[in-house]
Amino acid sequence: MFMTNYRSFKFALPAITAMMMASGLAVAQDTTAEDLRLNAFLDKAFDERAALQPQLLTSLGLKTSYDRLNDYTPAFDQRMADMSKTQLEAMKREFKPATLGDQAKLSYAVAEWQITQSLENHKWDDHGFIFAANGTPTSNIPVFLINNHRVDNVKDAQDYVSRIKDVERVMNEIAADFTARTDKGILTPDLVFVRALPDARSILVGAPFTDGPGVALWVDFKTKVSKLEADAATKAKLLDDGKAALTGPFKRGYEKIIATLEAVSKKAGPNEGVWRLPDGDAYYANRIKNWTTTGLTPEQVHQTGLSEVARIRKEMEKIRVNVDYKGDLQAFMTYVRTEPKFYYPNTDEGRAQYVSDAKGFIAQVMAKAPQYFNRLPKAPLDVRPVEKWREATASIAFYNRGTPDGQRPGIVYFNLADLSQTLKPHVEDVSYHEGAPGHHFQISLAQEQTGMPKIRRFNGPGAYTEGWGLYAEELAKEMGFYQDPYADFCRLASELWRASRLVVDTGMHAKRWSREKALAFLKENSLLSDLDAAREIDRYLTNPGQATSYKMGQLKIFELRSKAQKALGAKFDIKDFHDAVLADGALPLGLLEQRVDAYISRKKS
Repeated sequence: MFMTNYRSFKFALPAITAMMMASGLAVAQDTTAEDLRLNAFLDKAFDERAALQPQLLTSLGLKTSYDRLNDYTPAFDQRMADMSKTQLEAMKREFKPATLGDQAKLSYAVAEWQITQSLENHKWDDHGFIFAANGTPTSNIPVFLINNHRVDNVKDAQDYVSRIKDVERVMNEIAADFTARTDKGILTPDLVFVRALPDARSILVGAPFTDGPGVALWVDFKTKVSKLEADAATKAKLLDDGKAALTGPFKRGYEKIIATLEAVSKKAGPNEGVWRLPDGDAYYANRIKNWTTTGLTPEQVHQTGLSEVARIRKEMEKIRVNVDYKGDLQAFMTYVRTEPKFYYPNTDEGRAQYVSDAKGFIAQVMAKAPQYFNRLPKAPLDVRPVEKWREATASIAFYNRGTPDGQRPGIVYFNLADLSQTLKPHVEDVSYHEGAPGHHFQISLAQEQTGMPKIRRFNGPGAYTEGWGLYAEELAKEMGFYQDPYADFCRLASELWRASRLVVDTGMHAKRWSREKALAFLKENSLLSDLDAAREIDRYLTNPGQATSYKMGQLKIFELRSKAQKALGAKFDIKDFHDAVLADGALPLGLLEQRVDAYISRKKS
């Protein structure tokens, strides 16, 4: 019976509800209040943790604790773990998933997974390498200040100076922790010191420390002060204070960490996997679980890698035949890797052209993206070369997230230290992975979501984020790009490289491969130059498991897409599928599958 009278409908509700329950029909439950309460709880929990991390607050565009840097002590790590445990216990005590709506259930599940995993990881805090082949605290701090600390007024500049002074405390804390871990048998591979020491020393070379051009941090501070609306005397005082902070506490802090690096380098470990560390096999199992968000064993990951390597090489073989190259695939890969026409000039002009080309590839994606996405990021995207003073320890390319309010753009960095080592056709797939439609889309769209707790907007597992980046490389081909067959070959070579990571990462850390064996396998199954291949292997050695996240995540996204296409047939819409993958923030792969399954059910009905 269709009821048009509101009064009759209102009074009939209890009877209707009873009839529905008696007949077995579901009764919609209004969970709004409980959902909002959970969101508020999770945001408060996020804010409580963020409040103890000034650098995180700054990265989010906030100026709270703007004059301080993070606490880098083991005691702080324990404090964060205790806080997380308390928050998890409180969430389980105060909320029941059965009383929550769809999105709130997901938020509960994400929070439970993230905190549980972080507590498992905390058991292995001592095992992490503070100085790694692709990143060190001595370079990270200046990068953070240059890229994240905005100077909009005199107070901001004074806070910048305070942070420069705070570097002394930070470096003392890092030095103490580094020494303590070494004493426990967590020996950093010898190869790290070869890069980390020169990088750290270079920070103190140049004005105001020595003669010559200004160091990057000093140049950045002077530039930001020069743009202030302040009188000349105020600006002069700020510069004097900044110079004193650099030549005083900052310099003492770096001298301390350099001395510690020199001392610890005498106890360096072999360039081998983490199996050599105390309880190394158990530590690596934790790393695989953390980075893949699966229950797969290192051996299963290894075999997946071998299978993918074989499949991708067959796809590359097709391009070799199509361009009529007469040699075999290995000879063709050598040709592409060594042919001069596939490289930019190793000059400032060549670097400028590289950046310009990358911007062009990103621009063409943005023009066509509305055909593949219902929502586009609001945040701008910039492309920059890695600063010279951190080229030795920086990755080949990476993304730096912008602020949710768009005041700081997302940034794609390219390491252009030596363009004789960087293939020109490779720029296209890297631009799509790091920029659009890759990390910039996934990270910015999550940050810009409303009504979603911060734990889902700003956190996320690597298997999802890197899996999306690798998925984006192939998506760009569907969008009509890679018109040059050599660029398409490089795309496949990039995928082969990620598949090889599964093999060499598990090979070194679980199967006890030597660095040389892993390097030989990677060089055989990638277009990386000798320099970049060595950089990558060293990165995997000092950040175990992280390299496995890319391929495992990509495989899952394509598996779910195939599942949706098969189930929906003509109802399948690529834009809706991308919404299903991106709309809920970065998720563990198991939860992502649940969300795609729900999307399939909705579309079917």
